[in-house]
Amino acid sequence: MNKIAVFCGSSIGASPVYKEAAQALGSELARRGLSLVYGGSCVGLMGAVADAVLEGGGQVIGVLPGFLQQREIAHKGLTELIVVDSMHERKAKMAELADGFISLPGGPGTMEEFFEIFTWAQLGLHKKPCGLLNVNGYYDSLASLFDTMLSEQFMQEKHRPILQIDTAPGSLLDRFAAYQSPSVTVYMKNEQQT
Repeated sequence: MNKIAVFCGSSIGASPVYKEAAQALGSELARRGLSLVYGGSCVGLMGAVADAVLEGGGQVIGVLPGFLQQREIAHKGLTELIVVDSMHERKAKMAELADGFISLPGGPGTMEEFFEIFTWAQLGLHKKPCGLLNVNGYYDSLASLFDTMLSEQFMQEKHRPILQIDTAPGSLLDRFAAYQSPSVTVYMKNEQQT
């Protein structure tokens, strides 16, 4: 594992604990020699995690659509900035570059990125770990929703371990290092086929 993609808010959030967590994750990535792949912005938690990796001597690759670069939110100090044409290309490029995916707190865009990459893992399109850094209980209700998906049979038991949740960057990255992706051989059974 060499590169970790981080999805997170372009806002700092309501509490200072979110920025502190982004900085802690960035510092831990740099300490472990893991490069950051992220959305390329200088604002919000995105900027905080990138700055922490850079301050720790790590490598940061930003992937930013051109229309956002034109709004002058591109981070100016990155190791590499890849400018793409669309949000779709951004996600595809981040998925291609990364060996694992972590979501810090964020809004609908963060959720959309996380759910797409999680779904790709379910479908066997990649075998990379997907994790939530559960800062200040932010993802408690989402973890509960995953349990409901499982109990209501909208997700298979073998896919539940794809979701790695932890409150500390170091232990989440340790879980990533030990991660074994589930086999994907059978999809949900069509009730009409029984």
